[in-house]
Amino acid sequence: MSFHNKLMKTISWSFLLLILTIGNAFAATLEEAKTAGQIGEKQDGYIGLVQNNVPADVVALINDVNAQRKQRYEQIARENGISVEDVAKLAFTRAFENTRSGHFVEASPGQWVRKP
Repeated sequence: MSFHNKLMKTISWSFLLLILTIGNAFAATLEEAKTAGQIGEKQDGYIGLVQNNVPADVVALINDVNAQRKQRYEQIARENGISVEDVAKLAFTRAFENTRSGHFVEASPGQWVRKP
């Protein structure tokens, strides 16, 4: 198995575990915010605001989820000898694959589109 494939497998499992862990605390809220079109998956591997005017609890949710993701990305980067940014970008690939149709993803920085 190539290094890239091994890394993608590690990230896939890690992302799944991260989502499951975060899901226990925020599942309904995260899903509701995505369904409402308030937040989406950014190309940098983090969650971002799609709408400018969202409730404070949605902003807090984004901050919590992104902090947990960053911590996990840093761990994966250390274990694989690569940059956190590279891990986050690879995680976006997985997040995009797992994003439901109709939810927002970042097409380019600051440009949001609904996933078909």
